[in-house]
Amino acid sequence: MKVLFLCTENSARSIMAEALLRHHGKDKFQVFSAGASPTAVDENALKAIEHFGLSVDGLQSQSVDEYVDQHFDYVITLCDQAVLECENRIDGTNCLAWSFPEPRTRKDINPFEKTLQEINERIKNFMHEYQDISSASLTPTNFYKALADDIRLKTLLLIVVEKELCVCELMAALGEESQPKVSRHLAQLRKSGLLAVRKNQQWVYYFLNPTLPTWMKTIITSTVVNEPIFIQKELARLNAMGERPNRIASFCN
Repeated sequence: MKVLFLCTENSARSIMAEALLRHHGKDKFQVFSAGASPTAVDENALKAIEHFGLSVDGLQSQSVDEYVDQHFDYVITLCDQAVLECENRIDGTNCLAWSFPEPRTRKDINPFEKTLQEINERIKNFMHEYQDISSASLTPTNFYKALADDIRLKTLLLIVVEKELCVCELMAALGEESQPKVSRHLAQLRKSGLLAVRKNQQWVYYFLNPTLPTWMKTIITSTVVNEPIFIQKELARLNAMGERPNRIASFCN
């Protein structure tokens, strides 16, 4: 799995993320980082990485332009500005937006160490989520069992149409007042390997697992195309929903 971390300068946060995932991921990932306007790697970032017990060998600031012709399984931004600056420049299957404060402007004691610890926690969560997807049992029997429920099937179809949805959006679309009920079905879809998640600030967004076999994706998308009336009411309720979470536009092709 190829992962690219992006930040504006590629001098601190994305460098930290690269070092951390290389450590935690070992041979599971190829890890890179880059910036829209790269500068020299911040010495304080390198000191924080070394103090954490990790190697800084090979860590250097690079331009995102060096990766425009490559495909990545995950493209992860570490600041909101990077999303806007890198829009339509990177080819990635999964685009995740993580937002961490600039360590140079933080008022905390040991701001670089604090930022490194926060990114480390997010990396560990990412590893856990990746393991859930990788170990999911995507057998034909489990696939069709997951579809054999009205809420789960409509959830999948709505997500295919909208690309991604959070729990509150699904509650509105499905006309369900019980968040635990909707969350329980989402958990089952994740456990089966049909859905993956990305987190941005307080929001958790669910999207179709990009590692699904092509035939499974075809069945789900064909249902949307050939039976649009099946989720017509749900889409109308979703479109009528007020105060939907604001999203930063995806920069992946």
